[in-house]
Amino acid sequence: MLILLLVSGTIVSLSMGMRQSMGLFMGPLTTDLGISAATFSFSLALQNIVWGLSQPVVGALADRYGARPVVFGTALIYAAGLGLMIVSRGALGLDLAGFLCGIGIAGTGFGVLIGVVARATPPEKRIQRVGLVAAVGSLGTVVLAPTGQALIGSHGWQVALAAFAGIAVFTALLSLLVKETAVPDARPTSQPLRQALSDAGRHRGFVQMTIAYFACGFQLIFITTHLPQYLQVCGVSPEVGAQALGLIGFFNTIGTYLFGHLGARYSQKRLLALIYGTRTVFICIFLAVPITATTTLIFAAAMGFLWLGVAPLITGVIGRVFGMGHFNTLYGTVFLSHQVGSFAGAWMGGVVFSVTGSYSLAWAALIAIGTIAFLLQWTMDDRPADVTAFRSPAHP
Repeated sequence: MLILLLVSGTIVSLSMGMRQSMGLFMGPLTTDLGISAATFSFSLALQNIVWGLSQPVVGALADRYGARPVVFGTALIYAAGLGLMIVSRGALGLDLAGFLCGIGIAGTGFGVLIGVVARATPPEKRIQRVGLVAAVGSLGTVVLAPTGQALIGSHGWQVALAAFAGIAVFTALLSLLVKETAVPDARPTSQPLRQALSDAGRHRGFVQMTIAYFACGFQLIFITTHLPQYLQVCGVSPEVGAQALGLIGFFNTIGTYLFGHLGARYSQKRLLALIYGTRTVFICIFLAVPITATTTLIFAAAMGFLWLGVAPLITGVIGRVFGMGHFNTLYGTVFLSHQVGSFAGAWMGGVVFSVTGSYSLAWAALIAIGTIAFLLQWTMDDRPADVTAFRSPAHP
Protein backbone atom coordinates (compact mmCIF):
# COMPACT_ATOMS: atom_id res chain seq x y z
CA MET A 1 0.00 0.00 0.00
CA LEU A 2 2.85 2.40 0.79
CA ILE A 3 4.33 1.99 -2.71
CA LEU A 4 0.89 2.49 -4.27
CA LEU A 5 0.35 5.69 -2.29
CA LEU A 6 3.79 7.06 -3.18
CA VAL A 7 3.57 6.21 -6.88
CA SER A 8 -0.01 7.47 -7.24
CA GLY A 9 0.76 10.66 -5.33
CA THR A 10 3.87 11.34 -7.41
CA ILE A 11 2.12 10.83 -10.76
CA VAL A 12 -0.78 13.05 -9.73
CA SER A 13 1.62 15.64 -8.32
CA LEU A 14 3.62 15.94 -11.53
CA SER A 15 0.55 15.89 -13.76
CA MET A 16 -1.36 18.53 -11.81
CA GLY A 17 1.75 20.63 -11.20
CA MET A 18 2.28 21.03 -14.94
CA ARG A 19 -1.38 21.66 -15.61
CA GLN A 20 -1.66 24.32 -12.91
CA SER A 21 1.44 26.11 -14.24
CA MET A 22 0.07 26.65 -17.76
CA GLY A 23 -0.97 30.22 -16.98
CA LEU A 24 2.72 31.18 -16.77
CA PHE A 25 3.03 30.68 -20.54
CA MET A 26 0.29 33.17 -21.47
CA GLY A 27 2.49 36.28 -21.55
CA PRO A 28 5.46 34.77 -23.43
CA LEU A 29 3.36 32.91 -26.01
CA THR A 30 1.01 35.78 -26.75
CA THR A 31 4.01 38.07 -27.25
CA ASP A 32 6.16 35.72 -29.35
CA LEU A 33 3.38 34.25 -31.48
CA GLY A 34 1.38 37.45 -31.83
CA ILE A 35 -1.85 35.91 -30.57
CA SER A 36 -4.45 37.35 -28.20
CA ALA A 37 -5.06 36.38 -24.60
CA ALA A 38 -8.43 35.02 -25.71
CA THR A 39 -6.74 32.68 -28.22
CA PHE A 40 -4.37 31.27 -25.62
CA SER A 41 -7.15 31.05 -23.05
CA PHE A 42 -9.28 29.06 -25.50
CA SER A 43 -6.53 26.46 -25.89
CA LEU A 44 -6.42 26.01 -22.11
CA ALA A 45 -10.20 26.02 -21.96
CA LEU A 46 -10.25 23.32 -24.63
CA GLN A 47 -7.72 21.34 -22.61
CA ASN A 48 -10.04 21.43 -19.64
CA ILE A 49 -13.24 20.54 -21.48
CA VAL A 50 -11.51 17.63 -23.25
CA TRP A 51 -10.19 16.51 -19.88
CA GLY A 52 -13.74 16.53 -18.56
CA LEU A 53 -15.33 14.84 -21.58
CA SER A 54 -12.70 12.11 -21.66
CA GLN A 55 -12.66 11.51 -17.88
CA PRO A 56 -15.75 9.23 -17.81
CA VAL A 57 -14.38 7.30 -20.82
CA VAL A 58 -10.90 6.99 -19.34
CA GLY A 59 -12.47 6.02 -16.01
CA ALA A 60 -14.58 3.32 -17.65
CA LEU A 61 -11.50 1.94 -19.43
CA ALA A 62 -9.65 1.84 -16.09
CA ASP A 63 -12.63 0.11 -14.44
CA ARG A 64 -12.58 -2.57 -17.15
CA TYR A 65 -8.92 -3.00 -18.12
CA GLY A 66 -7.02 -1.65 -15.12
CA ALA A 67 -5.31 1.62 -14.36
CA ARG A 68 -1.73 0.80 -15.43
CA PRO A 69 -2.21 0.72 -19.24
CA VAL A 70 -4.55 3.71 -19.08
CA VAL A 71 -2.12 5.87 -17.10
CA PHE A 72 0.83 4.80 -19.28
CA GLY A 73 -0.90 5.61 -22.55
CA THR A 74 -2.40 8.92 -21.46
CA ALA A 75 0.94 10.08 -20.01
CA LEU A 76 2.52 9.68 -23.44
CA ILE A 77 -0.39 11.59 -25.00
CA TYR A 78 0.21 14.34 -22.42
CA ALA A 79 3.87 14.51 -23.46
CA ALA A 80 2.87 14.72 -27.13
CA GLY A 81 0.54 17.63 -26.41
CA LEU A 82 3.23 19.56 -24.53
CA GLY A 83 5.69 18.88 -27.35
CA LEU A 84 3.20 20.15 -29.92
CA MET A 85 2.88 23.44 -28.02
CA ILE A 86 6.60 24.03 -28.63
CA VAL A 87 6.28 23.93 -32.42
CA SER A 88 2.85 25.56 -32.64
CA ARG A 89 2.74 28.89 -34.44
CA GLY A 90 -0.89 29.80 -34.06
CA ALA A 91 -4.32 28.98 -32.72
CA LEU A 92 -4.78 25.65 -34.53
CA GLY A 93 -1.59 24.10 -33.15
CA LEU A 94 -2.30 25.34 -29.63
CA ASP A 95 -5.85 24.00 -29.77
CA LEU A 96 -4.67 20.56 -30.90
CA ALA A 97 -2.06 20.62 -28.15
CA GLY A 98 -4.76 21.48 -25.64
CA PHE A 99 -6.87 18.57 -26.92
CA LEU A 100 -4.02 16.08 -26.39
CA CYS A 101 -3.07 17.49 -22.99
CA GLY A 102 -6.69 17.21 -21.87
CA ILE A 103 -6.73 13.49 -22.60
CA GLY A 104 -3.35 13.13 -20.89
CA ILE A 105 -4.49 14.83 -17.70
CA ALA A 106 -7.65 12.69 -17.59
CA GLY A 107 -5.51 9.58 -17.23
CA THR A 108 -2.70 10.90 -15.07
CA GLY A 109 -4.66 13.22 -12.78
CA PHE A 110 -6.94 12.46 -9.87
CA GLY A 111 -9.76 10.45 -11.43
CA VAL A 112 -8.10 7.11 -12.24
CA LEU A 113 -5.49 6.93 -9.49
CA ILE A 114 -7.87 8.00 -6.74
CA GLY A 115 -10.03 5.06 -7.82
CA VAL A 116 -7.06 2.70 -7.53
CA VAL A 117 -6.28 3.89 -3.99
CA ALA A 118 -9.94 3.89 -2.94
CA ARG A 119 -10.48 0.31 -4.10
CA ALA A 120 -7.38 -0.91 -2.30
CA THR A 121 -8.39 0.70 1.01
CA PRO A 122 -10.91 -0.49 3.65
CA PRO A 123 -13.96 1.82 3.95
CA GLU A 124 -12.98 3.15 7.38
CA LYS A 125 -9.64 4.47 6.03
CA ARG A 126 -10.68 5.29 2.47
CA ILE A 127 -11.31 9.02 2.63
CA GLN A 128 -8.15 9.69 4.66
CA ARG A 129 -5.92 7.84 2.17
CA VAL A 130 -7.57 9.48 -0.80
CA GLY A 131 -7.00 12.80 0.97
CA LEU A 132 -3.35 11.88 1.44
CA VAL A 133 -2.87 11.13 -2.26
CA ALA A 134 -4.67 14.32 -3.21
CA ALA A 135 -2.50 16.25 -0.74
CA VAL A 136 0.73 14.79 -2.12
CA GLY A 137 -0.64 15.50 -5.58
CA SER A 138 -0.59 19.18 -4.73
CA LEU A 139 3.14 19.36 -4.12
CA GLY A 140 3.99 19.41 -7.82
CA THR A 141 2.79 22.99 -8.18
CA VAL A 142 5.08 24.09 -5.34
CA VAL A 143 8.10 22.98 -7.39
CA LEU A 144 6.97 23.14 -11.00
CA ALA A 145 5.45 26.64 -11.02
CA PRO A 146 8.64 28.41 -9.82
CA THR A 147 10.77 26.05 -11.92
CA GLY A 148 8.70 26.76 -15.01
CA GLN A 149 8.93 30.51 -14.41
CA ALA A 150 12.71 30.28 -13.90
CA LEU A 151 13.16 28.30 -17.13
CA ILE A 152 10.98 30.75 -19.04
CA GLY A 153 13.05 33.65 -17.74
CA SER A 154 16.47 32.10 -18.34
CA HIS A 155 16.01 29.86 -21.41
CA GLY A 156 12.63 30.73 -22.92
CA TRP A 157 9.20 29.16 -22.90
CA GLN A 158 10.17 26.46 -25.42
CA VAL A 159 12.76 24.98 -23.05
CA ALA A 160 10.28 25.12 -20.17
CA LEU A 161 7.70 23.21 -22.20
CA ALA A 162 10.32 20.66 -23.28
CA ALA A 163 11.14 20.05 -19.62
CA PHE A 164 7.44 19.54 -18.88
CA ALA A 165 7.16 17.06 -21.77
CA GLY A 166 10.08 15.10 -20.33
CA ILE A 167 8.32 14.98 -16.97
CA ALA A 168 5.21 13.57 -18.66
CA VAL A 169 7.30 10.77 -20.19
CA PHE A 170 8.71 10.05 -16.73
CA THR A 171 5.18 9.65 -15.32
CA ALA A 172 4.48 7.07 -18.04
CA LEU A 173 7.44 5.02 -16.84
CA LEU A 174 6.42 5.50 -13.23
CA SER A 175 2.94 4.14 -13.96
CA LEU A 176 4.47 0.70 -14.58
CA LEU A 177 4.87 0.44 -10.78
CA VAL A 178 1.11 0.76 -10.17
CA LYS A 179 -0.23 -2.50 -8.72
CA GLU A 180 -3.98 -2.80 -8.24
CA THR A 181 -5.80 -4.68 -5.48
CA ALA A 182 -9.35 -4.47 -4.18
CA VAL A 183 -10.89 -4.92 -0.74
CA PRO A 184 -14.17 -6.92 -0.62
CA ASP A 185 -16.58 -3.99 -0.87
CA ALA A 186 -14.75 -2.61 -3.92
CA ARG A 187 -14.54 -5.72 -6.07
CA PRO A 188 -15.88 -5.66 -9.65
CA THR A 189 -19.64 -5.50 -9.97
CA SER A 190 -21.99 -7.31 -12.33
CA GLN A 191 -24.24 -4.27 -12.61
CA PRO A 192 -24.35 -2.86 -16.16
CA LEU A 193 -22.65 0.51 -16.53
CA ARG A 194 -25.73 2.00 -18.15
CA GLN A 195 -27.81 1.11 -15.11
CA ALA A 196 -25.26 2.61 -12.74
CA LEU A 197 -25.30 5.90 -14.66
CA SER A 198 -29.10 5.84 -14.78
CA ASP A 199 -29.34 5.33 -11.00
CA ALA A 200 -26.93 8.22 -10.39
CA GLY A 201 -28.79 10.50 -12.78
CA ARG A 202 -32.05 9.92 -10.87
CA HIS A 203 -30.45 10.73 -7.52
CA ARG A 204 -31.20 14.38 -6.70
CA GLY A 205 -28.16 14.76 -4.46
CA PHE A 206 -25.83 13.43 -7.15
CA VAL A 207 -27.22 15.99 -9.59
CA GLN A 208 -26.82 18.85 -7.08
CA MET A 209 -23.24 17.85 -6.28
CA THR A 210 -22.45 17.59 -9.99
CA ILE A 211 -23.82 21.06 -10.73
CA ALA A 212 -22.02 22.58 -7.73
CA TYR A 213 -18.73 21.10 -8.93
CA PHE A 214 -19.02 23.38 -11.98
CA ALA A 215 -18.22 26.33 -9.73
CA CYS A 216 -15.10 24.62 -8.42
CA GLY A 217 -13.63 24.34 -11.91
CA PHE A 218 -14.85 27.80 -12.91
CA GLN A 219 -13.17 29.55 -9.99
CA LEU A 220 -9.93 27.59 -9.79
CA ILE A 221 -9.01 27.48 -13.46
CA PHE A 222 -9.77 31.17 -13.86
CA ILE A 223 -7.29 31.84 -11.06
CA THR A 224 -4.50 29.55 -12.30
CA THR A 225 -4.91 30.81 -15.88
CA HIS A 226 -5.44 34.52 -15.36
CA LEU A 227 -3.96 35.48 -12.00
CA PRO A 228 -0.44 36.07 -13.42
CA GLN A 229 -1.88 38.33 -16.15
CA TYR A 230 -4.18 40.10 -13.68
CA LEU A 231 -1.25 40.85 -11.41
CA GLN A 232 0.69 42.41 -14.30
CA VAL A 233 -2.31 44.64 -15.05
CA CYS A 234 -2.26 45.68 -11.39
CA GLY A 235 1.46 46.46 -11.58
CA VAL A 236 2.64 43.44 -9.61
CA SER A 237 5.78 41.58 -10.75
CA PRO A 238 5.26 38.40 -12.85
CA GLU A 239 7.44 36.52 -10.37
CA VAL A 240 4.74 37.06 -7.76
CA GLY A 241 2.31 35.14 -9.99
CA ALA A 242 4.63 32.15 -10.02
CA GLN A 243 5.15 32.44 -6.27
CA ALA A 244 1.38 32.59 -5.79
CA LEU A 245 0.87 29.40 -7.81
CA GLY A 246 3.56 27.67 -5.77
CA LEU A 247 1.98 28.87 -2.54
CA ILE A 248 -1.38 27.55 -3.69
CA GLY A 249 0.23 24.14 -4.15
CA PHE A 250 1.88 24.20 -0.72
CA PHE A 251 -1.23 25.18 1.24
CA ASN A 252 -3.32 22.88 -0.92
CA THR A 253 -1.30 19.99 0.50
CA ILE A 254 -2.20 21.00 4.04
CA GLY A 255 -5.85 21.73 3.32
CA THR A 256 -6.50 18.59 1.29
CA TYR A 257 -4.95 16.35 3.94
CA LEU A 258 -6.99 18.07 6.66
CA PHE A 259 -10.29 17.87 4.78
CA GLY A 260 -9.63 14.17 4.13
CA HIS A 261 -9.56 13.61 7.88
CA LEU A 262 -12.48 15.95 8.61
CA GLY A 263 -14.57 14.12 6.00
CA ALA A 264 -14.22 10.89 7.97
CA ARG A 265 -15.80 12.55 11.04
CA TYR A 266 -18.19 15.23 9.80
CA SER A 267 -20.78 15.75 7.05
CA GLN A 268 -19.00 15.60 3.71
CA LYS A 269 -21.67 17.61 1.92
CA ARG A 270 -21.47 20.41 4.53
CA LEU A 271 -17.69 20.50 4.26
CA LEU A 272 -17.97 20.76 0.48
CA ALA A 273 -20.42 23.64 0.84
CA LEU A 274 -18.11 25.43 3.28
CA ILE A 275 -15.20 25.11 0.85
CA TYR A 276 -17.22 26.71 -1.96
CA GLY A 277 -18.59 29.44 0.29
CA THR A 278 -15.29 30.31 1.99
CA ARG A 279 -13.47 30.49 -1.34
CA THR A 280 -16.02 33.02 -2.53
CA VAL A 281 -15.59 35.11 0.62
CA PHE A 282 -11.81 35.23 0.14
CA ILE A 283 -12.26 36.32 -3.48
CA CYS A 284 -14.42 39.22 -2.27
CA ILE A 285 -11.80 40.21 0.32
CA PHE A 286 -8.96 40.02 -2.23
CA LEU A 287 -10.78 42.37 -4.58
CA ALA A 288 -11.69 44.77 -1.77
CA VAL A 289 -8.11 45.40 -0.60
CA PRO A 290 -5.19 46.91 -2.56
CA ILE A 291 -3.59 44.36 -4.91
CA THR A 292 0.01 44.04 -3.76
CA ALA A 293 2.55 41.25 -3.57
CA THR A 294 1.65 40.71 0.09
CA THR A 295 -2.13 40.59 -0.38
CA THR A 296 -1.69 38.33 -3.41
CA LEU A 297 0.38 35.79 -1.49
CA ILE A 298 -2.07 35.83 1.43
CA PHE A 299 -4.92 35.26 -1.03
CA ALA A 300 -2.98 32.43 -2.68
CA ALA A 301 -2.37 30.76 0.68
CA ALA A 302 -6.07 30.98 1.59
CA MET A 303 -7.25 29.68 -1.78
CA GLY A 304 -4.63 26.94 -1.72
CA PHE A 305 -5.90 25.71 1.63
CA LEU A 306 -9.36 25.36 0.06
CA TRP A 307 -8.16 24.14 -3.36
CA LEU A 308 -8.48 20.36 -3.69
CA GLY A 309 -10.05 19.40 -0.37
CA VAL A 310 -13.11 18.67 -2.50
CA ALA A 311 -11.47 15.54 -4.00
CA PRO A 312 -11.56 13.26 -0.93
CA LEU A 313 -14.97 14.61 0.09
CA ILE A 314 -16.57 13.84 -3.28
CA THR A 315 -14.87 10.46 -3.24
CA GLY A 316 -16.44 9.79 0.14
CA VAL A 317 -19.91 10.85 -1.00
CA ILE A 318 -19.82 8.68 -4.15
CA GLY A 319 -18.49 5.64 -2.28
CA ARG A 320 -21.04 5.96 0.53
CA VAL A 321 -24.05 6.69 -1.67
CA PHE A 322 -23.36 4.42 -4.66
CA GLY A 323 -20.59 2.00 -3.67
CA MET A 324 -17.29 1.39 -5.45
CA GLY A 325 -18.38 -0.85 -8.33
CA HIS A 326 -18.36 1.87 -10.96
CA PHE A 327 -16.46 4.48 -8.99
CA ASN A 328 -14.12 5.72 -11.73
CA THR A 329 -17.01 6.22 -14.14
CA LEU A 330 -19.24 8.01 -11.63
CA TYR A 331 -16.37 10.19 -10.42
CA GLY A 332 -15.58 10.99 -14.04
CA THR A 333 -19.20 11.98 -14.64
CA VAL A 334 -19.17 14.41 -11.71
CA PHE A 335 -15.78 15.66 -12.80
CA LEU A 336 -17.12 16.46 -16.27
CA SER A 337 -19.14 19.25 -14.68
CA HIS A 338 -15.97 20.55 -13.02
CA GLN A 339 -14.25 20.67 -16.39
CA VAL A 340 -17.15 22.39 -18.12
CA GLY A 341 -16.69 25.02 -15.42
CA SER A 342 -12.96 25.03 -16.09
CA PHE A 343 -13.58 25.60 -19.79
CA ALA A 344 -15.96 28.45 -19.04
CA GLY A 345 -13.65 30.05 -16.46
CA ALA A 346 -10.50 29.91 -18.58
CA TRP A 347 -12.14 31.12 -21.80
CA MET A 348 -14.45 33.65 -20.18
CA GLY A 349 -11.53 35.36 -18.47
CA GLY A 350 -9.64 35.76 -21.75
CA VAL A 351 -12.70 37.02 -23.63
CA VAL A 352 -13.63 39.51 -20.90
CA PHE A 353 -10.08 40.86 -20.74
CA SER A 354 -9.73 41.08 -24.52
CA VAL A 355 -13.05 42.92 -24.90
CA THR A 356 -13.01 45.20 -21.86
CA GLY A 357 -9.31 45.42 -20.95
CA SER A 358 -10.30 44.50 -17.39
CA TYR A 359 -11.07 41.40 -15.32
CA SER A 360 -13.80 43.05 -13.22
CA LEU A 361 -16.75 41.26 -14.84
CA ALA A 362 -14.92 37.95 -14.63
CA TRP A 363 -14.31 38.30 -10.89
CA ALA A 364 -17.99 39.19 -10.41
CA ALA A 365 -18.96 35.97 -12.21
CA LEU A 366 -16.72 33.96 -9.86
CA ILE A 367 -18.50 35.41 -6.85
CA ALA A 368 -22.02 34.78 -8.20
CA ILE A 369 -21.33 31.19 -9.25
CA GLY A 370 -19.53 30.39 -5.98
CA THR A 371 -22.57 31.54 -4.02
CA ILE A 372 -24.90 29.32 -6.05
CA ALA A 373 -22.60 26.33 -5.52
CA PHE A 374 -22.61 26.86 -1.75
CA LEU A 375 -26.42 26.79 -1.69
CA LEU A 376 -26.68 23.70 -3.91
CA GLN A 377 -24.13 21.75 -1.92
CA TRP A 378 -25.50 22.73 1.50
CA THR A 379 -28.99 21.47 0.58
CA MET A 380 -27.76 18.29 -1.15
CA ASP A 381 -29.62 15.04 -0.48
CA ASP A 382 -26.80 12.66 0.46
CA ARG A 383 -28.88 9.73 1.64
CA PRO A 384 -27.51 6.42 0.28
CA ALA A 385 -29.07 5.03 -2.87
CA ASP A 386 -30.00 1.38 -3.18
CA VAL A 387 -26.49 0.01 -3.76
CA THR A 388 -27.24 -3.69 -3.60
CA ALA A 389 -26.78 -3.91 -7.36
CA PHE A 390 -23.32 -2.40 -7.00
CA ARG A 391 -22.07 -5.29 -4.90
CA SER A 392 -21.14 -8.73 -6.04
CA PRO A 393 -23.40 -11.65 -5.01
CA ALA A 394 -20.63 -12.91 -2.70
CA HIS A 395 -20.64 -9.65 -0.76
CA PRO A 396 -24.28 -8.54 -0.26
